[in-house]
Amino acid sequence: MTVVEVRDATFAYAGRPVLEGVSFDVAEGDFLGLLGPNGSGKTTLLELMIGLRRPDAGSVRLFGEPAHTFDDGERVGYVPQDVTNAKEGMPVTVGEAVRMGRYPHRWTGRFSETDRRAIDAALERVGIADLAGRRVGRLSGGQRQRVFIARALASEADLLALDEPTVGVDADSREAFYDLLAELNEEGLTVVLIEHDVGVVTTHASEIACLDRELFFHGDPETFLETDALADAYGGSRRVVRHDH
Repeated sequence: MTVVEVRDATFAYAGRPVLEGVSFDVAEGDFLGLLGPNGSGKTTLLELMIGLRRPDAGSVRLFGEPAHTFDDGERVGYVPQDVTNAKEGMPVTVGEAVRMGRYPHRWTGRFSETDRRAIDAALERVGIADLAGRRVGRLSGGQRQRVFIARALASEADLLALDEPTVGVDADSREAFYDLLAELNEEGLTVVLIEHDVGVVTTHASEIACLDRELFFHGDPETFLETDALADAYGGSRRVVRHDH
């Protein structure tokens, strides 16, 4: 099953091109790493993929539907770029934040036993059940990441999209975080990740998309490391987009 289909997607801000003619697919169960320099269009591409923006030209489909009109939001979990910078005064508790993931499933004003089991299971799965009563703004950056992932799991999301989720997080928390992502992916969750650490991406991702406005490469990490795509995207000579499948 194709989770995301991007076809000749183009997008500009105030007439300034950010993405030009980008095409690739994300299949069910993929772990896609998006690589590229600052300003390369990675965040814009991710926002197009999950329907937060609409392409100026071309198309983006999410679970077979136009992404910008996709309304089955619980199928997509999103961890934004500034998740580790939540203000200390943020009043929502961990449990309340994770419960938000169940709102689309409620048929009445109250949570059912099924909802409560899903919430508890999500908290346990990411290792923050003991933090359920603590305010999100008082957590460490690594703990906040897990809150957003638990919310996605509680919603029974099929796709998890993350935009540089480890900025400002210590090395031990980063390693534990990526181990968790790898486990969730092995269990069937489709993951799309923006990350500047090439080593992390090539270690954990099953697919790489490397871009700088254009797409320079889409394929598996082993093939990616044998090409000049990374050097091209980060300032070398441009080359024709290549796919290894």
